[in-house]
Amino acid sequence: MADDNRKLTVRCPECGSDLVIDGATGEVLSHRKAKQPPAGGKDFDALLKGLDEDKSRAEDIFAREVAAHKDRDRLLEEKFREAMRRAEEEPDEGPPVRPFDLD
Repeated sequence: MADDNRKLTVRCPECGSDLVIDGATGEVLSHRKAKQPPAGGKDFDALLKGLDEDKSRAEDIFAREVAAHKDRDRLLEEKFREAMRRAEEEPDEGPPVRPFDLD
């Protein structure tokens, strides 16, 4: 009978959480997350360095997108001119034949 009321406290090796498990059924009775240190355990200098890296990465991405946008305008203009040239070379033949007209 004493084993039926037994509770096991286990620490998760992956996340460090404390689990209280019922010995008889194996069910998790409670779960307590491990306390995280402020700022993920990093010191102030490491956090500033990470911010600088994030800022430079964001500037690089922005510069690439601006260049792609400028190139996109040129490509769209080129495609439009090509479509206009083809439209002038091949004039419209009028509306297509309707299936009702074939009867």
